[in-house]
Amino acid sequence: MEPQSGIKAWQWIVTVIVIIILIIIGVLVFGGDKTDTTAIDNPGTTVPTSTTGVNRIVMSDQYPGNIVYLSSVQFEKGGWVVIHANNAGQPGAIIGQTYFEKGINPGRITLTKATVEGGTYYAMLHSDDGDKKFDVAKDLPLKDSNGSIIMKIFRAAASVGAEIKG
Repeated sequence: MEPQSGIKAWQWIVTVIVIIILIIIGVLVFGGDKTDTTAIDNPGTTVPTSTTGVNRIVMSDQYPGNIVYLSSVQFEKGGWVVIHANNAGQPGAIIGQTYFEKGINPGRITLTKATVEGGTYYAMLHSDDGDKKFDVAKDLPLKDSNGSIIMKIFRAAASVGAEIKG
């Protein structure tokens, strides 16, 4: 009888160790901050920082054209998603913006200038000064708790795949 209980105890210990390892792997792979944002510092700008709420954007590469689709955008307070053209690896000219209410929303932004095949663009979150009218001087980029601007870099490509558009 002694050997059987020893084998069962050994099997139990191995099972617990395997479960612990799987939990750790799961946390490393699927856990953490999944905001799907790319933060870029902009040291020359004074920007409101949100440390209590969540502001995030989820989107993927887009088909070239004059509409950008967002899977979801989340604002602690209402705000703007502003699309910037690329300027030597940094956000450049504004080519579109749309206001989103507080909470989590899917959406689309109609651009004033279409995205082009192979182009890189920036979807940046901006605050709203309360008037729901975009003013680049007043509606400043939002920053995360590390002081980095909350944005998502995306490409325009005809081969983005069937699941894209958002």
